[in-house]
Amino acid sequence: MIPDRIIEQGTLTSDSTRTSVEVRIPWYRALPASCIAGASLTVDGATAPAETLRWEMNGKTFTFAEMVDDTEQWWFPLDSAVLSGEVALAPAAEHEVTVGLTLYIPYIVIGDREVLHIEERDTKTMTLAREVAA
Repeated sequence: MIPDRIIEQGTLTSDSTRTSVEVRIPWYRALPASCIAGASLTVDGATAPAETLRWEMNGKTFTFAEMVDDTEQWWFPLDSAVLSGEVALAPAAEHEVTVGLTLYIPYIVIGDREVLHIEERDTKTMTLAREVAA
C-alpha cells in the first residue's frame, strides 16, 4: 500500500558479513508478528539466504519461524523494525538495497479461511550509515 516508504533512508549498516536496514510497515494499521510472513534483503544484487534473515522489533530479535504464532509482539506504523541477513557489502560509495515484505492482513477476509496477503517491495540507493564491529 505504501511500498516506497518501506526502507528507511540512511539506516544501512554492516559488520562485513551481516547487513541490516530499518524498515517501516507498508500498511496503515499495526500488525502482530504472526502476520509478518516473510521478507527478503538484497544488496547490490546479492540476496541474503533466507535462513540468515532476522527481524528485530520492540527490542527483540526473531527468525520468521519464531514469529508464526506470535501475537504478543506488534509492529506499529510509527515504529521501524530492523531486517538483517548475511550479505557482504562490496566496497562502494553507494549500494542498491531492495527489501521485499509479505504480510497477512487478518481483518480483511477474502475467502473461506483466507485473509488478504500483500507483497510489497522497495529499492533505494544508499550509502553505508556505519560499519559495526563483527
